[in-house]
This record gives sequence, C-alpha cells and structure tokens, in this order.
Amino acid sequence: MKLPALLINLVPRSPALIGRVALITGSFVLGQWVFTDVIHLPGGGLGLMVAGAGVWWLSRPSIPARFDAPDSVQGWIRRCKEVLDQFEDLEEGEDDVVALRQQRSEALDAVLQRSEPQKVSFVNSGEGSLEDYPDVQTAIAGSTPLSISWARPLSQTGESWVWPAVLQEQDVLLYVLPLPLMAADLLWLERVPANQPIWLIVSWQDSSTWVDQLQALQAQLPQRLSGQVLRWTGNQDDLSEALAPVRRLLEHPQRNLEITRKRMLGSLHRNWQAELEQLRRQRFLGLQQRTQWLVAGAVFASPLPTTDLLAVAVVNGLMIKEMAGIWKCSLKPEVLQLAARQLAGAALAQGVVEWSGQALLGVAKLDGSSWLAAGTVQALSAAYLTRVVGRSMADWLALNSGVAEPDLEALKIQAPLLVAKAAEQERLDWSSFSQQGISWIKELARQPGASPNPA
Repeated sequence: MKLPALLINLVPRSPALIGRVALITGSFVLGQWVFTDVIHLPGGGLGLMVAGAGVWWLSRPSIPARFDAPDSVQGWIRRCKEVLDQFEDLEEGEDDVVALRQQRSEALDAVLQRSEPQKVSFVNSGEGSLEDYPDVQTAIAGSTPLSISWARPLSQTGESWVWPAVLQEQDVLLYVLPLPLMAADLLWLERVPANQPIWLIVSWQDSSTWVDQLQALQAQLPQRLSGQVLRWTGNQDDLSEALAPVRRLLEHPQRNLEITRKRMLGSLHRNWQAELEQLRRQRFLGLQQRTQWLVAGAVFASPLPTTDLLAVAVVNGLMIKEMAGIWKCSLKPEVLQLAARQLAGAALAQGVVEWSGQALLGVAKLDGSSWLAAGTVQALSAAYLTRVVGRSMADWLALNSGVAEPDLEALKIQAPLLVAKAAEQERLDWSSFSQQGISWIKELARQPGASPNPA
C-alpha cells in the first residue's frame, strides 16, 4: 500500500524526518485494518484520518533525553553497586560466576582505596622523550609527594587507538609532542579519556616564530587541548619554568584524586555495563523465542485474516514487561508501550511482514501438513515480526540505559534505523528460524486446534 500524496505533503521533507514518514505509514496500515477488517467500513478516507491523527501526534513536543550521569564519587559508587546487583539477578551461582563477582568487588575496592601520592606519567609516541634529562623530576616536583613514571612509547600504527588502562589511571599525563604534528599523535590526542588531566610539552627554541607555530598547532588539536600546550625551549634550565602550570595543578592532590576516582569509576561502570548487556541479550533470546510462538499461536487462532494484530500483541504482551525487568528499566509502562508501538509501526512500514511471508512460503511447502489452515504462514510471519520488533526494542532499551526521560522525538527518527538493523541481524539467523518454523508446523499437525510452542 502506497502512502497517499496528500499525506506526503503533510510531512516536512527533510532527511532527518524519514522516521516520521515510516511511522505515519504504519499508522495508515493499522488504520486500514481497523476500518476494513474490524468495522467493515471503506478504509481509504478513514485510514487517512488515522494517519492524519498520527501527523498531529508526531508534531507534539517531546522531553529531551537526560543521561543521569553522577557528578560525585558517591554517585558513581551507587551506580556501580546497582550494576553489581543486576549481575547477581542475571547470573547463576556457579563457581566461575562467584570468581567473577569477587573480581568485580576487588576492582571497585581498588578504585576506592586509591590515595596519595599523585601519579604523573610522561607519554610520547616514540620521539622527544624527556626521560634522559636528570632534572625533570626536580622541575615538576612541588610541596606534595609524587609518583613519576615514564610510559612506553605509544604505538604509531594502532588499530583501536585505545589508551592503555595504566595511563587512564594517572592523575596527570604529560604528552611530549614533537613538531610538526604527526597523524599518530593526533589520533592519540583525539582519544584522550574525558576528564583526564593532560598537558602537551612542545620543544620550540625560536621565540619570534612561536606565536604563529602555536596558532597553527592549536588549529589542529582537539578543542579541549588547545589551551594545554606548554612551550619548552629545549634548555634544561628553562624546564622548571615550562612546567610551572603542572606544579600548580599538583598542589591540589585531594581534588585531583577525586577526579581520578570519578573517571576510573565511570570507566569501570562502562565496562560492567558492556558485560551486563551481553547477559541481558542472552536472557532476552529465551524470552524472544518463547514469545514468538505465543504470538504465532494467537495469530493462527484468530479469525481475522491479518497479522496486524501483532502490534497489539507486542505492545501489551508479556515480552515488553519482561524486557523491562531484564533491563531494570524505570520508565513508565505507557512509555515502553509507546516505544514498542513506534517500532512495530516502523517494521510494518518497512515490509518486514511481506518479506517474511514470501520467504516462509518456501519453508511451509517443505511439509505438506503446513497447509492445515490458511493462517499458518501468517502466524509464522507474525512470529518473525515479533523477533524483529523485540530485537529493535532491546537495542532501544540498551541505548536508553541510564536515561531519566527518553527522547521520544528522537525515537521517531531512530525507529526505522533500529528496525532495519534488527531485521538485517535476524535475516542472518533466518535458517535457524525456518527450522523452528518447520517444527512448529509439524507440532501443529499433530495437535489440531492447539497452539504449539516449540522450545
């Protein structure tokens, strides 16, 4: 079904609003079903009214997303402990799990027990090291104790360009930067961890050309580092003067240690969240498979010749409620239902049902009993659409982890992209689903009138 020209004219023509068009298309399809299959009225004009209502609803302002990032050490500690609690909810008590929990607890204790002296590390990418200058430690030392180290040269051919963990734990980094600026140095500097105190030491003797050289360098550096350049003439007697800003920074050890703790706790939290997301996906796979056959059974038993009932099944069904529990989502049920409805509408607009229905014709013909009823292929298509919508919902929940209020306006744009990604991932697993579908058909043949639910 094509979107009427009048409806197209109602939607602003902007690449950023492609998601709106997809959702309106889904609204139109659902409107057609309501007024033709249920109320038995001509669907053209009334379906357009439903879509027009969708345009009005989409034009309403939404609450922007706010990531609830802690701004204190205690806040990060609470967030980390919440993640540890979620691990316990998802992990089973096997020996290897107990060992992992102990490691996580020890990692958190190591961050919290971090104390003076402050850690300072000199970094370079292979050239310009100051390690051979005997008075460097004297030049940087002030009234507070320091632990100074010389990091191994950073790789100039790295693929991930991820800062070593030992450097992320330093209270201050001093990057010895040779000129002209090399591509490898720029890549490393662009990936300096957030809130990582760092100064760039540049050796330049000619004072008359330094201003122009500094401006040229600052134009190439990331904005937050443009004011962190320290010029050194190369004379050992001038090193103490060049490092004066660093000494002033190091005069506040408690503040610096707190910044380091927050940065390390944030890094620990991100790593744990990545591990936690893997566990959530594993738990979700079982829920996804169980739900898809419940939906297939419902659609097969329905007297209506349509799979649009899946929109209601996904939004109000058990899957959304259980997914909210898996992701420990604090969003209101109506917000979750709204998100699932938009994703289902986007899936319908992208033709997931049509594609799966055509592909399933070949699967169904593999077993003669598949033609027990005309709704068999529709039921399998509904099951596949459940997989796609469920996976895209899981992706949305992962993106909104830690968000106090989701940006529903952004979801209207993201929904087609989330669904397209989920559909592509599910197509890669099509052979597995088709085998499950064959089992479902055979079970259906053995138990007429029942709604099989293969494991």
